[in-house]
Amino acid sequence: MTGVAEATAQSVAEAARLLRDGQLVAFPTETVYGLGGDATNESAVAAIFEAKGRPEFNPLISHVLDSDEAKRFVQWNETADKLAARFWPGPLTLVLPRSAGSPISLLATAGLDTVAIRAPSHPVAQALIRAAGLPIAAPSANRSGAISPTRAEHVAESLGERVPLILDGGPCLVGVESTVLDLTGATPTLLRPGGATREAIEAVIGPIAVSDALPSGDSARKSPGQLESHYAPARPVRLGATSVGADEGLLAFGANVPQGAMLTYNLSPSGDLAEAAANLFAQMRLLDRPGIGRIAVMPIPETGLGLAINDRLRRAAAGDGKDRGR
Repeated sequence: MTGVAEATAQSVAEAARLLRDGQLVAFPTETVYGLGGDATNESAVAAIFEAKGRPEFNPLISHVLDSDEAKRFVQWNETADKLAARFWPGPLTLVLPRSAGSPISLLATAGLDTVAIRAPSHPVAQALIRAAGLPIAAPSANRSGAISPTRAEHVAESLGERVPLILDGGPCLVGVESTVLDLTGATPTLLRPGGATREAIEAVIGPIAVSDALPSGDSARKSPGQLESHYAPARPVRLGATSVGADEGLLAFGANVPQGAMLTYNLSPSGDLAEAAANLFAQMRLLDRPGIGRIAVMPIPETGLGLAINDRLRRAAAGDGKDRGR
C-alpha cells in the first residue's frame, strides 16, 4: 500500500530524501495536493508524467520558497516583484522566461523557454522545499483528467502505489489550483483562474489580459490546466441546473436548492465562494459514484473565486462521461 504519513519533522525529512533520490512524494499545498518530484531531474519529472498519465505537452509548475529562490531559475522583472510581494507565498503562479543556465528540466516546461513558478504558503510544502533544497515540480496528485485531490485520502484513491509517500497535512484551505499569470508579453495575461482573484491582481498591477483561446492539437501550453477536457469525473456533468432528475447527483450552491436528486451536496449553503472553492473537488468526488447517472451543478456566480470554480466545472463538463483513468 502507498504510505500515508502525518506530516511531522521526521516524515518531511524522509520525503525530502526521496525527492533528492529522484523519487516522487505527494504533499499538501494551500490549493490542492501536489505530486512532487525534483524539478531539475528529467527522470523524476518523467516519473510524474508516468504516474499521472499526463500529456507531456502540459507543463508543470515548479515550487520554490520565495522570490530570491525563483530568481535562480527565471528572468525576474518588476511586475513579478510587485506580485510576489503581495501574493507570495500563496496561490499565484507566474510564467516567466527561463534564465540562462536554469537547471529546471525541459520536460517540466514541455520544451518551452518559459517556466511556471510559485511559492506555496502551506507550512508542510514550505518545510519540504526547505528540507529538500531543490525546486519541486508538482502538478495535482491525481491521475490526469481526474478530479484534483484536496485530502491525502484522495491521493491514495487516485494514484494508489504510484507514489511512495503521501504527506498528510489535512484538507487544503483554498481548494482550487493556483491562478496562472503569464508575464512574458507586453501585457500580463491570465492563463488560468484560480486561488488569487483577477480583481486582487489588477489592484496591484492594473488591467490584465485574459486568454480565452486554448491551444489546439498537441502544441505546447504555457500553463497547466489549459486542456479543454480536464478535471473530469467519470459521470457526465450538466451545468446551470435549476431543476434535477431522479438519477442525478446535485452539486448545489446557496440556499434555494431544487429537490429530487438521488444525492445532494452543497458547496456553500450561505453562497460563500471561498467555502465553495474549498469544497469543490471533494464534493465532486462524493457524487462521482456508481448508480448516479449524471452530476448536475447549480449556477455559480462568475465573480471572484467563482471564475476559477466555473473554469474547473466547464472543463469537467467537457469530458466524455467515460472512466477517465480512475
